[in-house]
Amino acid sequence: MKKCIFLLVLAACFCLNVSAQNASDAAGYIVKLGDAAPDFEMTLTDGQKVKLSDLRGKVVMLQFTASWCGVCRKEMPFIEKDIWQKHKDNASFALYGIDRDEPLERVKAFAKQTGVTYPLGLDPGADIFALYAERNAGITRNVLIDKDGKIVLMTRLYNEDEFAALCKKIDELLK
Repeated sequence: MKKCIFLLVLAACFCLNVSAQNASDAAGYIVKLGDAAPDFEMTLTDGQKVKLSDLRGKVVMLQFTASWCGVCRKEMPFIEKDIWQKHKDNASFALYGIDRDEPLERVKAFAKQTGVTYPLGLDPGADIFALYAERNAGITRNVLIDKDGKIVLMTRLYNEDEFAALCKKIDELLK
C-alpha cells in the first residue's frame, strides 16, 4: 500500500512539473524574460522571407497583430510614429509586425488602413504566435529581443506606461 501511494505521489509530482514547464503566465506568454527567442521564418507582404536567427546582432521588436484586433489598430500608429520612424534607418534595429491567420491581401489592406510602413509578415495558422504565447491567447502583444537573441521585454495590450517603457528599452539597447 505504501509503495502504491509513493508511486501515485511521484507520478503527481512529475505531472505537475511537466505542466509547470509548459504553463503560460497571466498574459498568456509561454516564453519568459531571458529566454532565447524561438526561431521562425516568415514571409513578408512584399514576398521577402525573414528568419529571426538571421537578425542576430540587431535589436528586434516583434509586434503580433491582426486586422480584426481593435487594440492593435490603436497601438500601431504609436509604433509607427514613436518607434519605427525614429529607428527605421538604424542598421542595428528591426521591427516586424506579424499578422495572425489572415491572407496576404487583407494584411496589405490593414497596413494601408492603419498607415504603418514597417514590414508586416504573415502567420497563417498562428504558428509563430504559438511559439511565444498560447495559441488562443489575446493577440495584442510585443516582444523585444536583444542583439544576443534573448527576450528582454514583453507587453500585452496597449498601456501608455508599458509602451513608454518599451520605447525607453529600445533606446537603451541601441546605445
